[in-house]
Amino acid sequence: MKLSTFTFVLVTVCLYSVKSFSQAQFPAFSAEAHRGGRGLMPENTILAMLNAMKIEGITTLEMDTHITKDGKVVVTHDDYLSPAFMRTPDGKDIPATDAKKYPIFGMPYAELKQFDLGSKALPGFPKQEKIRTQIPLLADLIDAVQKDVKKNKRKPYFYNIETKCDVKGDGVTNPDPETFVNLLMDVLKKKKVLDYVVIQSFDKRTIQIIHHKYPKIKTSFLVANKKTYEENIADLGFKPFILSPALQMVNAELVKKAHDDGVKIIPWTANTPEEIKKLINLSVDGIISDYPDVLVQTK
Repeated sequence: MKLSTFTFVLVTVCLYSVKSFSQAQFPAFSAEAHRGGRGLMPENTILAMLNAMKIEGITTLEMDTHITKDGKVVVTHDDYLSPAFMRTPDGKDIPATDAKKYPIFGMPYAELKQFDLGSKALPGFPKQEKIRTQIPLLADLIDAVQKDVKKNKRKPYFYNIETKCDVKGDGVTNPDPETFVNLLMDVLKKKKVLDYVVIQSFDKRTIQIIHHKYPKIKTSFLVANKKTYEENIADLGFKPFILSPALQMVNAELVKKAHDDGVKIIPWTANTPEEIKKLINLSVDGIISDYPDVLVQTK
């Protein structure tokens, strides 16, 4: 039976898509700028990501995502606009008493983007450059990164994208996990960066959905607990591409068990040369750091 021209083209396109989707090779060591490197630039901003890309040796841009009231995927960490580093559109500090006044999930993006991110000094990160910017759309951030890659002829970067949600937050600070995943994946598909994406979360539900619906997407299970390697994997229900533990959880036994199981270990958040060296000596597969400059200098 002869294939019609349409069928031949469709099959060819599908085969090509499958092939191309599997070609991106994850870094042998994933050097990750946490929230774009919040020790240097305002966190989770386009400015932070572009700055991290200037640091030779950084392979991966780590970031957090939330969903706005109007269903936009934005890059930000907290459920509410934080008085610690956010300011109102007119430049005023947000009082500590208003810590839950501005929920990301309760604001349309047109309103959210008016708030000032970056001009307020953050005591925990004295080296952070102070510059007024805003919470970006994930789509705009990807556009800026891809444009910079093309302009400066850089190697493609991986995006390690966290879904910020939990069971208690359903309908309050985040949509249900299925909706979250659908909105996130719509952006990633449109931007054609699936080859270079890792989806991470403390909320096992989102990465379980990803694993089921998009088995080729790399997943990372974030953990900060006293469970064993086996207990965390059993809790998740499948072997993720990465287990991402708090750095205090990492020891030789954990790394060996994961590697024997074909799972990578990429801890967070190591910020000092001592912490970084200790983890490297344990043969971790990458490190997430607030100070990407210190990370690559130490590595």
